[in-house]
Amino acid sequence: MLTAALLGAGARVRAIEPDRRLASRLRRACPEADVLETDALVIPWPREPFRVVANLPFALAADICRSLLSDPRLQLRSADMIVEWDFAAKRARLWPSTAQTVIWNAWYELAVVRRIEPRAFAPVPSVAAGVLRAARRRAPLIEPRDAAAYEAFVRRGFRDGNRARERDPHAWALLFTGKESSAAARTVTSMTRRGRAR
Repeated sequence: MLTAALLGAGARVRAIEPDRRLASRLRRACPEADVLETDALVIPWPREPFRVVANLPFALAADICRSLLSDPRLQLRSADMIVEWDFAAKRARLWPSTAQTVIWNAWYELAVVRRIEPRAFAPVPSVAAGVLRAARRRAPLIEPRDAAAYEAFVRRGFRDGNRARERDPHAWALLFTGKESSAAARTVTSMTRRGRAR
């Protein structure tokens, strides 16, 4: 049980469980936790810095991740989320990129830190799971104040551009800030200088 493990580690836990029966069981097993019998998609996230450790319903993982990772003003510091394996692998992949991965990577580093086989669950699902970790970047690739403009820029690029998937999140950030051409120019200059030194 994640809640018991977190409490044992000294964390202050707010547990979200939409199922009434499971929420009641959790309150009895972990009376120190603040158990909220509600849906993660409707409850407001904390205003103070917080971390997420969760076993997400596979069908809702994309929506819950979107609510956590799309707005950099949210005080999320990290999230370790058990999700369907294919979803975890797709979101952690830097190349070929997807619009959603590029946007989230502006503020978080995404990685798959563990694969979990179906037999580890009860009842046993038909697919494996993975632990998707999102850790807030110390230095964001894009300033939070530009989040809406950046998302529109990236989605427009994926909709209209044939080479959109060839750029990783760092390349997209450079393109948005206008630094991509400057970086290319510095590389060419550096190569030229090395060639002359020979």
